[in-house]
Formats: sequence, C-alpha cells, structure tokens
Amino acid sequence: MADAASTRMEAPLANESADELAYELRSAEGATWTAGKLLVGIGAFFYVGLGFAYFYLRSANDLNLWRPHNISAPQDLGALIMAVVLACASINVFGTYRLRKGMTADWEVAGWASVGGLLFALAVQIWELTRLGFAPGSSGYSSLFIAWAGMNIATLLITAYWLETLLARTLRLRRAVAEDGGLYTSTQPAARLWRANLESVTYFLGFVALVNLLFWIFFYAIV
Repeated sequence: MADAASTRMEAPLANESADELAYELRSAEGATWTAGKLLVGIGAFFYVGLGFAYFYLRSANDLNLWRPHNISAPQDLGALIMAVVLACASINVFGTYRLRKGMTADWEVAGWASVGGLLFALAVQIWELTRLGFAPGSSGYSSLFIAWAGMNIATLLITAYWLETLLARTLRLRRAVAEDGGLYTSTQPAARLWRANLESVTYFLGFVALVNLLFWIFFYAIV
C-alpha cells in the first residue's frame, strides 16, 4: 500500500493541487504508522489471552495436570530463541540510529542481520517442536506451550517478511534520494513513506522481542 501511495505522489494527476497532494501524503504516512500500531494491538490480544490461560491453568492445577512429572520444553533451545530475537531487535534499533546519522549502509547491514536472525530463531522454534518430551494436549503446560510455539512461528515469519520487504525497497530508493539528503532526511514522498514503514516495523519488532522475553520466563524460567 505504501508503494502505491508513493507512486501516486510521484505521478500526480494534473487537476490535483499542491495542498491536496500534501494532504494525501500525510494521510498515507498516518495510515502506515497506525497500521503498525494496530498490528501490535492485534498481537497483544492473542498473547494476553494466552497469558491469562497460563496463569489460570497453573493456579487451578486440576488433578495435578498442569505440569505432571515436571515436564519442560528444552531449556537451551528456549534460551537461544529468546536471545536471538532480543539481539535482532537491538541490532535493528542500532541500525536505525546509524541511519539517522546518514549511514544507510550500516542500517542495511543491521537490517539483513536482523532478518537472518529472525529466520534462524524461527527454524530453531520449529526444530524444538521435534524435541519435546511430552505430547501435545497431555497437560495444561504442554497445550499452552504448543499454542505459544505456533503463534511465535507465525509472528517471527511476519516480522522477517515485513523487514525484508523494507530492505528490498531500500535498494531502489537509495539512489533516488541520494541527492536529497538520503533516506532519513529526504522530503520526497517515497522516502517519507519509507520512514513511516521503518518506524512501524521497528516498533513491532520491539513488541516481538518483549513477548519472547515474557513467555521465555513463563515456559522456561518459572515453570
């Protein structure tokens, strides 16, 4: 959607005034920013529901079926997934900081490193499901862990794809805005929409990192 909006700004209709184009651009920026925040809100609803189920089943522990025989997911793999996702969020924030300084190449390196890390964490999460010492649905803990793993796989995939598309667009925009101050300071419509998209994906990646940290505590640290 951001691409379509920027294309419209770059090739305005003859009967559109400057004020109308400026309004359309502000609307597109706002829509991109709002969409990112709404995505965080949607994800929060899912994870809050999972967290409520976790504490409810754990406190009820009917027939001692919350976590029989002290079952647990592989601790080493859980810590690895959490650490990699936190590192990806930190690297992306650092890359964005460098971008503000005009270091576009640094942000690209950080962005691709984040994409690679997210895909690695996703692969480890899938592999972890093959190494569980319990069957899905055998207890409250196992049921919620399988639900968490599935949600995390989907979230990591969405985040990696979103960030990858932003990086791919960077390759086209970098030269186009080079004479206008670069990606972070250019006033061109395409650059402004790109920055709104960057802010949204950075915000969402931070949310993903926070969720991974919290549920690592729930399923690995305090079980």
